[in-house]
Order: sequence, then C-alpha cells, then structure tokens
Amino acid sequence: MTQPTSDRLNRRSLLAGAATVAAGAALAQSGAAEEPASVASEVKTYTSAEFYGADGTFLIDKAREAYYDMFRRFHYPISETLKKEMWILEFGLGDFSRVGMAGIFWLNREDYNYFGHEIFLLPGQMIPEHCHLKTAKGAPKMESWQPRRGMIYTFGEGDATPELLDKIPPSQRELVKSRCGASLGIDEIGHLNRLTAWHFMVAGPEGALVTEYGTFHDMDGLRFSNPKATL
Repeated sequence: MTQPTSDRLNRRSLLAGAATVAAGAALAQSGAAEEPASVASEVKTYTSAEFYGADGTFLIDKAREAYYDMFRRFHYPISETLKKEMWILEFGLGDFSRVGMAGIFWLNREDYNYFGHEIFLLPGQMIPEHCHLKTAKGAPKMESWQPRRGMIYTFGEGDATPELLDKIPPSQRELVKSRCGASLGIDEIGHLNRLTAWHFMVAGPEGALVTEYGTFHDMDGLRFSNPKATL
C-alpha cells in the first residue's frame, strides 16, 4: 500500500529538525529488491578513521557501503525504498565506527500516535545515550526493540551491570547515565523501563538490524546526554 509522499520521514527531514518532520511512511517499492550477494561469512570490522577524509569530513558513501555489506551478510534485501529512504548519522562525534547509526522510519503517525522504525548498527556501534521528553505534539515517546539479525546490548536506568560496561565504546563510557545493561538476541524484545528514561543500545560483534516499535516520535523531544552530540 502506497503512503503519500508527505507521510515519509526521510534523512533530510530528520536532519532539518522537528519543524520539518512529517508523519513518515516509506513508499512502496518501485522495483525489485536487490538480491543478496554471495559473500563470505566473515564479519568486517572498521576503524573510525576509515569514515573520515583528511579534512575530517564524514564520508557518508563509505558508511553506506559498510551497511550494505552488512545487509548482504545478513541476507537482508536492499530494496529501492531502502536505498532512497535510509538515513545515516554520525552525531558529530567523529567516532563513527563506534558511535553512529543508520535507519529508516517506515511510518510516524502523529494522528494515531504510532511509529515504526528499523535501526541498523555496525559491529560494536552505539547509538548515543538519549531520552524523549513531552512536546507540544505529544507525550514522551515509548519504545520497544526487537533484534531481527545479530544482537544488541540495551542500557537504561537502574543498578549498574558491571560485566557489560565494557561493551560501551570508550569515548562514551564515562559520560553515560544508563548503566543497567541486558543482552537481546534475535526476536527477543526489550522495553524502555519508564517514560523519559535515559537509554541507548550497542550492537553485538556481528552488527544488528533492530525493529523498533514506539509511539509518535517528535524530534523536539529528543535530548542527548553528550553535549557534543548533534543530528
């Protein structure tokens, strides 16, 4: 079923901020999905330096190819919709191999208060710690996560889990407020433990594709604990 173009939330509208965010829904595929390539089973690992030019510019095409390589390894179809709508963020932190993400907002319905998101993380990659606050458009966002490929470590508020703290990238480890960790494997589901709670996730050693279920996401309510993190 095709949704109106105005319902899509693509990378441009995400980076432009909440003032330009529309209720998101991806277009139906306009062509066959790319068939997964026959690739070696080895997991590619990266250094952050590989994703930046000599002048410090983020090399988004290099990042895109890293995600595509992971998709092929996971036999996840690279559809025309995914090619057009997937956005990539490095959060201005200069450590993309460890702190960054890609994703696609399949839909984001303010009128009916629901949201569908796919999260893509390279091996060991972390989404910066953040929370979601109430805004003029809606209540604080509630969310749940379901790994479909690979696995993740989720971190939220609560008693620290010392044995998992080394999963947090060194550049963020001393900054985060969320130190209560848990692992989630394929088709296990984790939940935000309370509205407005600080939280983040880190991909396991193979990377991860994660389905997120949530209530309406208004970018105005997004806050990062790292003062240097930006969209």
